[in-house]
Amino acid sequence: MKILFLSFLACLFALNASAQIIPNPIKPSDTIKVVKPAPVQDTLLVVLDTITLEPPMLVFWTEKNAVGLNFNEVAFINWNAGGNNSISALVHGNFERNYTKKLLSWKNRGSFKYGLNAQEDREVRKTDDEFRLNSSFGYRKDSISNWYYSAKFTFNTQIANGYKYPETDKPISKFMAPGYLFVGVGSQYSSHDESLDVYISPLTQKSTFVLDQRLANEGMFGVQRAQYDDLGNLIKEGESVRTEIGFLVTSNFAKEIFTNVKLDNRISLYSDYLNKFGNVDVDWEVNADLKVNDFIRANIGTQLRYDDDVKYKEDTNGDGNLETFGPRVQFKQLLGVGVIYEF
Repeated sequence: MKILFLSFLACLFALNASAQIIPNPIKPSDTIKVVKPAPVQDTLLVVLDTITLEPPMLVFWTEKNAVGLNFNEVAFINWNAGGNNSISALVHGNFERNYTKKLLSWKNRGSFKYGLNAQEDREVRKTDDEFRLNSSFGYRKDSISNWYYSAKFTFNTQIANGYKYPETDKPISKFMAPGYLFVGVGSQYSSHDESLDVYISPLTQKSTFVLDQRLANEGMFGVQRAQYDDLGNLIKEGESVRTEIGFLVTSNFAKEIFTNVKLDNRISLYSDYLNKFGNVDVDWEVNADLKVNDFIRANIGTQLRYDDDVKYKEDTNGDGNLETFGPRVQFKQLLGVGVIYEF
């Protein structure tokens, strides 16, 4: 009995031990090892798109355009000191087309002026009349140099008839009477900011045109006059063109010297090799533009001319005929306020 009881206790102990041992259902290969995670930094995600770059557009041509109207007016109503009502107007324009590419430079400019004055009890009179064309072509050896091998063309004339007032029956000048043409080659200096250029030409042809036969017969503006016999009969008509070969120097300076004050200085000096070399034809013009705003300007200008071939004429005895004298210095001064439009 004792043995049976001991056997029962042994079996009970064995069952209890087997209950304490539970097999692990996770295979060694499926074991998960937990590691302390590292902090995650903020990440910027950039999405790139395809961009097609067009080649830059090169602009070789530049242009400037300006037209304006200057005016002056005086009116009197019951004015005890007296006076004549008058009004003056001057229309003007400047147009530029310039081409620059690498070592080449081509500058073109056209300008015109035309002015009229009307006074009470008097005919309308012309006060200014000018038409100009300029073109210069230059080539320099490198992009650093300011000096160009240059060729230059200049043409100027007037638009309407001119008179020796108050005589208005016979014009003393017309369109292309005179007309001046300069064509030459030389060297030109141009500053980097293009405010100053100086042109020196040892070989320039000057042509003077007088395309009105009456004026040509009178030998106006230096052309060969007509030939007459002792009875006054015409033998040979006057020449309409006079040609000279000479030395030309021109200079142009244009810059804003003060705030809203621009100075434009232009001078041309020419001497003929074959006819009285050393006598210099001078054309010197100075203008100052005072800018009030984008549309209103005041202008002060002077122009001085001397041409040994242009003789001064005046009716000194009142017979209606103009007597011819030697060359004289010609001078013109103007002061005006007006409007201008640039585009």
